[in-house]
Amino acid sequence: MKRILVIDDEAVSLAMTSDMLQEAGYEVETADSALGANEHIYGSFRPDIILMDVMMPFLDGDKKIDLMKKREASRNIPVILISAKPEDELETIARNSGADAFLTKPLEKSSLVAAIRRNT
Repeated sequence: MKRILVIDDEAVSLAMTSDMLQEAGYEVETADSALGANEHIYGSFRPDIILMDVMMPFLDGDKKIDLMKKREASRNIPVILISAKPEDELETIARNSGADAFLTKPLEKSSLVAAIRRNT
């Protein structure tokens, strides 16, 4: 079973995304900040893929990717950025940050699952 870490500071979005993924058969853990995600990324969970919001307090998702790419333990974990930003803006952020893919909010289950399958 694929392990997915969802990082989003919006509680409703975090819960909805987690529910969709669990219904699709994935093992899911969540974090409400990029900084708080470290225990999941580098601890025992070791996600197969990360879904991460772009705009978060203290550390944005695109900046977190930069930090992850500098560490051996996380540089090869695929990351899908998620955001309510316009698609063209999100695409630029994803490309510049080294994200593997991006999805605009609100997320649709079929698009979400398809993106995960393409990137794991």
